[in-house]
Amino acid sequence: MAIEKDEEVVTAKDVMSKPVVTVSGNQSSAKAAQLMEKKGIGGIIVVNESGEPLGIVTERDLALRVVAKNLQPSKVTVSDVMSRPLATIDGEVSIREVAKKMSKLKVRRLAVIHRGELQGIITSRDILRVTPAMMDVLSEKSRLSPVGPVREASRLAGYCDKCGVWSDSLAQHDGQFYCQDCLSDV
Repeated sequence: MAIEKDEEVVTAKDVMSKPVVTVSGNQSSAKAAQLMEKKGIGGIIVVNESGEPLGIVTERDLALRVVAKNLQPSKVTVSDVMSRPLATIDGEVSIREVAKKMSKLKVRRLAVIHRGELQGIITSRDILRVTPAMMDVLSEKSRLSPVGPVREASRLAGYCDKCGVWSDSLAQHDGQFYCQDCLSDV
C-alpha cells in the first residue's frame, strides 16, 4: 500500500486478482464459459497471439450475444462476442478512483495495466471485499481524533450506512458514514 500525505491509500494493485485468466480470441465461447466455470470467475481477458489484451468476455456477453440469440456456443468465437475496447486502469490508482471509473464506464471489471503490461484484473467484488476494513480504519481514526459532532471524511467514497447508495463524499456521524442526502436526515 502506498502512503500519501500521511494517509494510507489502497491502490488497484493491492486488491486486484492475479494471475489474470486469459483466452485467445479464436477460442469458442463454449471454451470460455467452461474456463469461467472452472475458475469461478465472471470474465476473461481476451488476448491476441502476442498475449496483448484486446477485450474481455463476461458472463453477460455470453448470455446476451450467444444464448439470447440462440447461437451455438461451440461455433461462436470469443472475439465475436467480447466487449471492446478493454477498460483499463493503472495499478497505482487509488481504489476510490477505480470505483469512480467503474461507475462512469458502467462496468464491473477493469484490467490493471502497469508500464504497458497486463498485471491483473480488479472487480467491483474486489472493492467490496476491502471496503469494510477500510471503513473500520476510518471509523477508528475518527473516533481517536474527533473534530466535532459531524466530521467530513476527507475524500471518502463508499456506501452510505443508511441508504446503501454509493457516494463520493461520505460524512461521519456517531460512528456511521452517510451520504449528503441521508446526513441531512440525521
